[in-house]
Amino acid sequence: MKRVRINAGNVGLVFKNGDYHGVITQGIHWLGFGKTVLQYSMAVAFNTPKELELLLKDENLKAMLHIIEVKDNELVLVFKNGRFSQVLKSGRYAFWKGLMEYEFTTVDLSKIYITEKIDKALFSNAELSKYIRVFEVAAFEKAVFIVDDVYVKTLESGTYRFWRNDTTIKIAKVDLRQLQLEVAGQELLTKDKAAIRINFDTQYKVIDIEKALLENKDFEKQLYVALQLALRAYVGTYTLDELLENKAQIAKVVFEDTKTAATKLGVAVLNCGIRDVILTGEMKDIMNQVLVAQKKAQANVITRREETASTRSLLNTAKLMEENEMLYKLKEMEFVENIADKIGEITVSGNGGMVKQLKEIFAAGK
Repeated sequence: MKRVRINAGNVGLVFKNGDYHGVITQGIHWLGFGKTVLQYSMAVAFNTPKELELLLKDENLKAMLHIIEVKDNELVLVFKNGRFSQVLKSGRYAFWKGLMEYEFTTVDLSKIYITEKIDKALFSNAELSKYIRVFEVAAFEKAVFIVDDVYVKTLESGTYRFWRNDTTIKIAKVDLRQLQLEVAGQELLTKDKAAIRINFDTQYKVIDIEKALLENKDFEKQLYVALQLALRAYVGTYTLDELLENKAQIAKVVFEDTKTAATKLGVAVLNCGIRDVILTGEMKDIMNQVLVAQKKAQANVITRREETASTRSLLNTAKLMEENEMLYKLKEMEFVENIADKIGEITVSGNGGMVKQLKEIFAAGK
């Protein structure tokens, strides 16, 4: 006989010559010849050395265990004393009753939606998170939800979680804010064959996400091409001078022309305009020459206008001097004063009028 003690919280399985004979619990037990005992803690899962099916034939042992069957495409979440403990994959598991309070939540992985009552805090748990797919839709976005290449619904902003399985899930997102599209460096020919480059800016907004993503491929590229073609069509009907003078009008025409095409793309064009008109090197030199010639012509016009005004002023003065002798005398003195500024010395006698003598001096010089 052999004396065996089973402490509190433990269980003993009795074997003889490798065959299971029974279960013993807390206390002192006497075993017969050839019998052995394997002790197990009731605080942890029961990992049997034998086939569990054989052991469960003992009704006493079976009553002491939680038997958990996990099928294919299932998970079981184990909660011990109210706290998450582990995730069980497909298989059969046994947990001791009595010492610990266990709860088990079965998850069906064959579906994609998480319908089980699971605390969100567990979704970030490393053991559970590997079975979950997470998609983020920002506050300024919407997304189309596609399952096995079939459109299901449109998702608003938020965090979405789905079970990870063989089902294909795709999320296509669109920014709902006002966006800008730049048609840059477009090399175009005007009506008078002038080669130019234009930078054209457009502000737009996605208004129909299903139309933009499901009915059109690369809607942004299509909008770019629509703007490009409209710009080319209208620039070609203007001469260079007309283009430079009517940039706002051309932008307005392009805006109106692309509104219909944009609507078919699920987009609303809000505003557009020509930012830059860039001349090529040779054309730039020609335009500079034209500008210089124009400015010279304007300067000549101004000079002729001033000369005409000066002559008209002299004619008016001469008429006044002819009619007024005193004004004539004053003008003579002003004339003498101007000449005196340029002559070092003038000698006059005191027996005659100074003005008369100066007049005779200049008259004699002639």
